[in-house]
Amino acid sequence: MEPFFTTKGVGKGTGLGLSMIHGLAEQSGGRLILKSRLGEGTTAELWLPVAEVVEDTNIPDQPMAEEAQNGTKPLTVLAVDDDSLVLMNTAALLEDLGHTVFEAHSGEEALEIFRREPGITLVITDQAMPHMTGTQLAEFIETERPGTPIILATGYGELPPGVSPSVRKLGKPFGQPELIKAVMAAVRSN
Repeated sequence: MEPFFTTKGVGKGTGLGLSMIHGLAEQSGGRLILKSRLGEGTTAELWLPVAEVVEDTNIPDQPMAEEAQNGTKPLTVLAVDDDSLVLMNTAALLEDLGHTVFEAHSGEEALEIFRREPGITLVITDQAMPHMTGTQLAEFIETERPGTPIILATGYGELPPGVSPSVRKLGKPFGQPELIKAVMAAVRSN
């Protein structure tokens, strides 16, 4: 379950699935338990705490609560990743922070959504995707709508050469605290 830098080829996944699930369970106050026996197989148990229902009539206005929680006003985010599990996790983390999320499984699909949805205020994209990398997507976005904040989520140590200095890096795997910092930095720098 230890995170590592992937050695998988483009489009073959990140190899970070267990690490991400372990992180999600830990952040939720739960645990991931793996049991394996030679010749019998492996069992994965995901233990999560029971949610407590609290009725509070003094709940502040939702947008104000969201802004206080994550440091930014609610955004309309385009999340891009060819790995469905990573995309689902990223979208869930963003939605938990009060943001509206459009999901794309490729650079091409992301461009279609970006062109169709003028209200997108932030793009978070994977780097290593087939047919169009995250940096290529960022170039198209910067050309079409300059000043759009872009975060490049990658398991690689450094950003590729030639990436615009306005593009922020978010290391994979990431949790909600790292995501919040990256979103705040990207939005505030533009």
